[in-house]
Amino acid sequence: MISEAPKLRSPGVIKLHVVQGEHRVSSDPDVSLLTILGSCVAACLYDPLRGVGGMNHFLLADGDGEEAMRYGAYAMEVLINDLLKLGASRERLQAKLFGGAKIMERLNDIGAENVLFARRFLATEGIPVVGESLGGRRARRVEFWPVGGRARQREVDQFMETAATRPATSKVAVDEIELF
Repeated sequence: MISEAPKLRSPGVIKLHVVQGEHRVSSDPDVSLLTILGSCVAACLYDPLRGVGGMNHFLLADGDGEEAMRYGAYAMEVLINDLLKLGASRERLQAKLFGGAKIMERLNDIGAENVLFARRFLATEGIPVVGESLGGRRARRVEFWPVGGRARQREVDQFMETAATRPATSKVAVDEIELF
């Protein structure tokens, strides 16, 4: 289980990465949470009055067993539970959703299934979605500030390309949006 971000103090913002199957929560105003999404979905939940929030990153909508942490239901439940442990109120939680792209044409639209799951789950739990950037064909790099609920997204043209495989002179195009 991933819980409260460590209280390490260094100049500037503490950036914590959230990868597939993980979640992080924090009440530290110096923390931002980062992830990169293709067909996966990240739910960013926060309680604006208490000043706590968190992010999860799930790979598939449904599943169980040893790999449960990679599935939507588990990812949403552990995120909500850890926020409640930090003093969040379920009634005040708000959500921002990201991801769910269809990156590869020849594969099933897993992203659409993830989006549908996230929206249904949050509606059932009575948690309003106050911002979202879902679907499409491009990967996203998301940064979320859990205390205030601010989120920034950059769309990435070439998802499969990494810094290790990209020539030094190559550029990756990005478009940026910010959700407050």
